[in-house]
Amino acid sequence: MDFTPTEEQTAARELAARIFGDLATHERLATLGTGSDMGLWKALCAAGLVSAVEDVGLLGLVLLLEEQGRTTAQAPFAASCVYGLLTVGAHGSPEQRGRLLPGIRDGSVVVCGAFPAVGGVRASERGELTGTVPLVPWLRDATHVLVPDERRRLWLASAADAGCEPVESTAPWAAGRLTVDGAPGELLGAPDAYEDVLATARTAFAGLQAGVCAGSLARAVAHTNSREQFGRPLAVKQGVQLRAADAYMDTEAIRVTVYEAAWRRDQGLPYAMEALTAAWWASEAGQRVVHAGQHLHGGTGADLEHPVHRHFLWGRQLDAYLGCGSEVLEELGELIVSDGEEARGAPKAQGIRTTERAEEARGAKGAKGAGGAGAGGVMPHEDG
Repeated sequence: MDFTPTEEQTAARELAARIFGDLATHERLATLGTGSDMGLWKALCAAGLVSAVEDVGLLGLVLLLEEQGRTTAQAPFAASCVYGLLTVGAHGSPEQRGRLLPGIRDGSVVVCGAFPAVGGVRASERGELTGTVPLVPWLRDATHVLVPDERRRLWLASAADAGCEPVESTAPWAAGRLTVDGAPGELLGAPDAYEDVLATARTAFAGLQAGVCAGSLARAVAHTNSREQFGRPLAVKQGVQLRAADAYMDTEAIRVTVYEAAWRRDQGLPYAMEALTAAWWASEAGQRVVHAGQHLHGGTGADLEHPVHRHFLWGRQLDAYLGCGSEVLEELGELIVSDGEEARGAPKAQGIRTTERAEEARGAKGAKGAGGAGAGGVMPHEDG
């Protein structure tokens, strides 16, 4: 495995860092409220960063999402790249790719995803979609929404044909409640496309969490180096150093597991287990890092208007969006066991896929987390 970025990936990451750094400032974010910055979105598309994902792959997208996470920039970049560009590119028919990809590349088509499949939407034989998904991130920005039905077939529906009730989540993700009542859907991909899209989403949003954590830690380091107590910077205290070191190691663990999953997808290798591993680290370690970042700011970290609080909200949102750590770990264990049974020639858990069993169990518990990137794991709004 070689995670060294290519020249194209490095150039794209540097360009993204400049755009996010220039436009996603604290002052600008403070004026946006919970909506998206569509001026920033247009700048990203005009710079060719959305279309570049086709060339730099999932690992390249992860590098770009890290830069978004560092600044907590409010734009539907992750959703449209994962559920739109990569999904249509990998699973769309030649006609669908020719019709949809140009608009996704230039930003005139924004795609969000009602993931994971929670049995909330049913599809008729004629492709008419009926049902409700309680919360879909970036639905308010979307022109199209990728909807898995109860059989995990993927349907692309026009947002104009669906009902959208604005919903506020922990992080400002322009989310909405999706309601479809006979809305026409366009079948996208083969029956196994759902698993690939879910693994891709897990990897990408775990990469976004790596950036959120890196940004939170950078703010904490800057604060503890400049803030003095009894004439000495807080950063010289051993307790502060140990807390920051733990947060750094957690952030690097998220990053390396994400890179491995993304690299394997780009190489055409199986990566469902690696995507789950990355999701677990992003969920479990991510919430530790953003809590540490806020804690290291002392009383300043309790200020809801301080930039570090935004990282805290994003980190907690991503923790829930990916599924809480214990749920993801349970699914990962089931996948390991089922793969071992399959290798020995035993039936694979009575023919029930691990994601189905895990989601059924989560549904019985109230579906607190998604166990993968999806709307079911998003928490209601909180101020921390």
